Amino acid sequence: MIKRRTVLKGAVGTAATSMFLGDPAARAAQASHGGPIDREALVARHAIERTSSDPELPLQVGNGNLAFGADITGLQTFLPFATMAQWGWHEDALPEGRKLEDYKGTPWDTHGRQVSYWTDQAGQPELYNWLRENPHKINLARIGLSLRTAAGREATEADLTDRRQRLDLWTGTLHSRFTFDGAPVTVETTCHPTLDAIAVRVDSPLVQTGRLTVYVDFPYATAKGQGKFSAPFVGTWDRPDAHVTELSVQGPSRARITHRMDATTYHTALTWNREGGELRRGDGGVHRYTLTGARGRQLELTCLFTPEDARAVAPPPEAVAKVASAWWPAFWRSGGAVDLSGSDDPRWEELERRIVRSQYSLAVNESGQYPPQESGLVNNGWYGKFHLEMVVWHSAHLALWNRWPLLERSLDVYRDFLPSALERARQQGFGGARWPKMTGPEGRESPGLQNGLLLWQQPHPIFFAELDYRAHPNRATLRKWRDIVFATADFLASFAFRDPVSGRYILGPPAIPANEHSDPLVTKNPIVETSYWRFGLRVAGVWRRRLGLPPRKEWADVLAGLAPLPVQDGKYVLYEGVQDMWTEHATDHPDPIAPYAMLPGDGVDVPTMRATAQQMYRSWPVDDLYAWDFPLLAMNAARLGDPGRAVDFLLHPKFGFTEQGLPASGRSGVPSPYFPSAGGLLYAVALMCAGWDGGADRNAPGFPADGWRVRWEGLSRAI
Repeated sequence: MIKRRTVLKGAVGTAATSMFLGDPAARAAQASHGGPIDREALVARHAIERTSSDPELPLQVGNGNLAFGADITGLQTFLPFATMAQWGWHEDALPEGRKLEDYKGTPWDTHGRQVSYWTDQAGQPELYNWLRENPHKINLARIGLSLRTAAGREATEADLTDRRQRLDLWTGTLHSRFTFDGAPVTVETTCHPTLDAIAVRVDSPLVQTGRLTVYVDFPYATAKGQGKFSAPFVGTWDRPDAHVTELSVQGPSRARITHRMDATTYHTALTWNREGGELRRGDGGVHRYTLTGARGRQLELTCLFTPEDARAVAPPPEAVAKVASAWWPAFWRSGGAVDLSGSDDPRWEELERRIVRSQYSLAVNESGQYPPQESGLVNNGWYGKFHLEMVVWHSAHLALWNRWPLLERSLDVYRDFLPSALERARQQGFGGARWPKMTGPEGRESPGLQNGLLLWQQPHPIFFAELDYRAHPNRATLRKWRDIVFATADFLASFAFRDPVSGRYILGPPAIPANEHSDPLVTKNPIVETSYWRFGLRVAGVWRRRLGLPPRKEWADVLAGLAPLPVQDGKYVLYEGVQDMWTEHATDHPDPIAPYAMLPGDGVDVPTMRATAQQMYRSWPVDDLYAWDFPLLAMNAARLGDPGRAVDFLLHPKFGFTEQGLPASGRSGVPSPYFPSAGGLLYAVALMCAGWDGGADRNAPGFPADGWRVRWEGLSRAI
């Protein structure tokens, strides 16, 4: 299942800078606070260097739509890391004799009427599992070196000496060098910024002797039933008969390989240097193709992956490197930058390292045509599907860092999914559009208890629309989001149930809160959702005024009558009527403080929130948090006027980042990397630097004045 790829927006070469700075919001946000920043020096001091491979996590080059993970050789020589594209999807055959329409879900009593939610197997385990597992992302190819000793033995990583690898973040180039069997080897790896092409440039005397070659190997999709994670590696090489590759040589230094897996087909165009030899297929029906070096010591290859254009020609490797060396500096010069080097607090370097490297890894993994999956383009978490409740944590930072050309690539998903979201709400007996939680490019809901009953993804489109309007306050923005905002608000109003006894509008049951640890049959007025519903309906009303339209009575009635945020003993709690809040329910995401963190606090009483935060510091076990909870806690602390604690949360020992700059998940059973953590970090840092609506009017209000000198530019105020 290959989905049509949208062209990445923006030009290349000398026009790369205009891709970013041509945006009015980016131009307006360039003023410096604390003095201008030498951005090249800022980025250069956080280049990534290492001397050995990580057995599970790669270094990467990529463009947001395609990413390539490398081991210490600069390729995938010893470890089968992934080459993943946002458009690369595969589906298994449906269970025999079954159709998608056969899956009916499970009826749940919803205030006196039966609503079918896709929550469980309900006597249909085969269809349930198929819908969860399909479609799934694929590994397009493994590109590696074949290294042989003089005696003919295949090398291991232990055979390599003098290993040095450096990822130059400023140019997006991975430089690798080592010695093998007494001979030096250098490898340069780059990704084209707007084509899904990986370029490799190898230099070694071993090329001329035939002891160093480059191979491209095509796996089958990850085996059915492997589970919700295929990490650290994606794909299987032990089913050569299950798929087909076809080689078409197109000249002395060009070829095309077509790969077919069931209904999935894509093409790989290859271009290599004329001094290189020929491309040969391996023996025995395997899908490995080897490029040999017939003359000279250089072996250069570009692999261009495309789902549609079988006639595409891969650019030469030197052209890819040239374009990348223009695009990445333009990226770094655009939008936001934060320099902490003048700080007295010795932790400044680690926080700055996280900020810089997160920008790189998120641009590589999470700025493509679809919302990102939890582990980006490194490996598959939850089959490679994206989770729309987490999309603000992955991507909203791009709004505050004024990199709208990257964010806008994936925001079209709401327009594309609107028809199916309207139909989902209609089938459940609600108005407006109900957005799925876990889905693929087709927009179909994946079944599961949380997937069917989770709510907090519903107002997200209004949050994004408001960020867009703040950056681009014009009629075009209003027209772009109008139907999405209004359909979303229609659902918010329709879902709220008017209690005939109290007269209040209530949310749930059944409902699962953002925390995901409560009984859906008793969960009523969960705190995150109750505040977010208020935000969504309030902002939707503002949008009607901006468009010169009269108020919607249904929205206004629900907003005015919505239940208050749940409080017990002067502190906010997970949901109304919860028992043993600070013992049994003090686990996982700290929902009671969440309405006053990334969200602006609709319905929040600040003294009550302050008491809640103090209780949370005493009761909530940090060992039981997802990593993105630490930016959540940091934003709450900043809004409450506790900047020291905000910084402490962003540097908490449990909020981990690897040497590659990749964010750890923070929990067992969750794949690493876990990119909502990096997106949350960047959103929190922007809020702490540029401030937030109603916050203190001073430079960097989220940082302590003592010990921290924060210079920043190009950031926008948070909502």
